[in-house]
This record gives sequence, structure tokens and C-alpha cells, in this order.
Amino acid sequence: MHSPLPPQAADEANEAHITVSIVLSAAGAALGGLLFGFDTAVISGATQPLQAHFGLSEAMLGFTVASALIGTVLGSLIAGAPADRFGRRKVMLVVAICYVISALGTGLADQWPVLIAFRSLGGLAIGAASVVTPIYIAEVSPARFRGRLVALNQFNIVLGILLAFLSNYAVSKLVAESVAWRWMFGIVALPSALYLLMTLLLPESPRWLAINGLPEKAERVLQRLGFADPRSELARIQEAGAQLTGAVETRLFGATYRKPVACAVAIAMFNQLSGINALLYYAPKIFQLAGAKGDSALLQSIAVGGTNFAFTILALFLIDRFGRKPLLYVGSVLCAGALLLVGYQLEAAAPNGSLILAGLLGFIAAFAVSQGAVIWVFISEVFPSAVRGKGQALGSTTHWVMAAAITWLFPVFAAKVGGWVFVFFGAMMILQLIWTWKAMPETNGIVLEDIHVG
Repeated sequence: MHSPLPPQAADEANEAHITVSIVLSAAGAALGGLLFGFDTAVISGATQPLQAHFGLSEAMLGFTVASALIGTVLGSLIAGAPADRFGRRKVMLVVAICYVISALGTGLADQWPVLIAFRSLGGLAIGAASVVTPIYIAEVSPARFRGRLVALNQFNIVLGILLAFLSNYAVSKLVAESVAWRWMFGIVALPSALYLLMTLLLPESPRWLAINGLPEKAERVLQRLGFADPRSELARIQEAGAQLTGAVETRLFGATYRKPVACAVAIAMFNQLSGINALLYYAPKIFQLAGAKGDSALLQSIAVGGTNFAFTILALFLIDRFGRKPLLYVGSVLCAGALLLVGYQLEAAAPNGSLILAGLLGFIAAFAVSQGAVIWVFISEVFPSAVRGKGQALGSTTHWVMAAAITWLFPVFAAKVGGWVFVFFGAMMILQLIWTWKAMPETNGIVLEDIHVG
């Protein structure tokens, strides 16, 4: 599992305090998460207009929605190595530029292949952000507060999702239906430009600077962030880096890292096998299947986003207090129950729309306070510094491969099997509960350099 915290490290972890500079750095980086949520969920309000405008079949619609997720696979695959070689901040700058270009390109697209190309570019940025943002936040955070600070990224993801649902509803009311989808996509350029500005102001990760032979800069950043004893913190990071260089395997897929690799792949797969992205991307469509009409379906989608947002805030207060595993225990049980309720109601002779809404909101609440908060925190912690970038990339890539596959196939399977698709998602949450109990290590409150999973 992990080794006990040495006395010196324990003292440092206990004495570490959170500062305004640390919070601002984490929050600035986490704006990439807001765009992650906004850009991926904004298409939920545009599926029907896109289908009508471009004459898309169900399979083509699924591909259109999943095109961004296909881009995320590439982005998550390629982001780890540049983040390790050139620094976390430089990769985030490139990500911000891609977000701006993607938002403008999708809003102005006049042909379906052009739309797909710019959606894929946005997906590439999302995939890269899902790798580098949690790493950056973890590396500027004291151990005692790392969980909630990395979870700021998830907070911003769900805030972005909520803003996307609100934006879609407002645009549908204010703009002609024929061009509303263009405004839904194009408006993402505004928060993208803000993220670009904020990234220019962020310091580089002090851990990256230290292990790449720039100790003076690392110490200045630690001082700027407000660490009580920057010199001692730097010495500890350098000592851990020296030990890794001399004794630890740097290849990710070797026997040394079999356990953290398996853990990262498992938590990423279960995250998507819950059906979360299918619900977020197709929320209006699902509510229409349950009997809701146009505007009512969009309003119920806002309820989904609001529930996700509220319970992610709750998770920020729980993740460092109770740990990663307890949240997954509770969340797995509640997610499974809610999904089974939705599946049963959708297959009933007379579906109860109120129960379906309650089940979906219950699932979103349970997911937000457990899997949603834990996944990026856990993956950013479970790998040692020598392979953290590669490990984060592996976990993110697994997540996005599963997200793309499920998002692409969901409308096809939902049309064929109806509510049984939610029964499948519920069964996967029961398997997640078993995995959490049998195989998942706890990483809560341990200094990054002292986490050993094997």
C-alpha cells in the first residue's frame, strides 16, 4: 500500500499552511477545468439543431458529440512528455490557445467536417488539460490541503458544465433557433481568453523546476507561494529526486509500477462506466425520452448541472477529512441505486418522470461527491515523481478512450435497449465498490514524495 510518513515529513505536512498565492495558483490552473466542463457539455443543447442543420443520422450525431472526446484521447496521450520536458505552465499556455481557436472555429463552421475538426482541437486541449492541470496543482500544494486543491479542478469542471447548461438555455431564448448552436459554441471563447491571461501569470511548478536543475527558481517560487521554509522544502524535494534518479525505474510499464498503473486504469474506466458523460452530453435527449418537452428538458438539464455543482462543493470539504476510499464506498452504493431506479422507470409501462428526474439527480449528487472529486486527485497522487507525467497521461487517456466510446455508442444503444443501458451503468458501480474495497490504496494526507503504491 504505502509506507508510513517519516517523522520529519509528518511534521512538515502538519505544519504546512495554505496561502493566498497557493490558492490563486491552483484556482488559475483550474480554469482549464472550467473550460473542460464548459466545452464538453455545451454541445448538449446543440444536438438537435446540429442534427437538423447538417442532416445527421443517430450514428453521425454520436460521432459529432464524441469527436471532442476523440481529440481528448490524443491530447492526453501527448501531454505527459511535454509537461515533463518543457514544464507544466508552457503546456497550459498551449492548451489555452487551442481552446480559443476551437471555440471560434466551431462557432463559425459552415461544413460538418470543419465542425468536427475544431471540436477535435478543443478535445485535444481538454485531454492535455486533464493531464497537466492536476499535476500542476498537486505540485504547488501542501500535503494537508492537496486533495481539496486538486479537487478545485473538478469543481471548475462542474461549474463549467453548469455554465454551459445555463448558457445554452439563455441562448435558446435570445437567439434565433437557426444560429443558436453557433452562439452556444462561440461563447466558449470568452472564458478561454480569461484562462489564457491567467496562465501567463502563473509560476512554474517548483517541483518541476527542482528536478530539472533549476533550484534557485524553485526556491523563489516556493517563497512566492508562501511555504514557511522554502529552503527546507526544496532540500526535501531534491533529496527525493536524487533517490528516484539513482534507484527507481523510469519506464511506466515495468513491474515496479504495476499496481499504480492498474489503479489509474481502473478508476478511470469506472468513472466512465458510470454513464456520467452520456448523461451530461445527452441530458435534454434523456429527459425527452422520459416525456419532457423542449424548454422543460433544457431546464431539467440545468437542474443536473446545479446538483453536480452543489455536491462538488460538498466534496471539497470531505475529501481531505475522510479520504478517497470512504467517498468511493458511499458513492458507489448510491450511484448504483439511482441508476437502477432510472433504468427500471424507463422500462416501466408508464414511466414516472418525477422519479426519473429524482434518480438522475441522485446519481449526479452521488457521483459528484465521490468519483467526480476523487479521480483526478487520486491519479495525480498514486504515481511517484519519476513517472507522474506519464502516469497522469495514462489515467487521462484511459478516461477519454472510455468517454469517447460510451458517448459515441450511447444514442445507438439507448435507441435499441432503452432503460437497460442504465441498468448496465448501475452494475458497473457495484463492480467499482468491490474494486475500491479489494484493491484501491488510500493516499490521503501523505506528502507526494512519500506515497509508495506497490
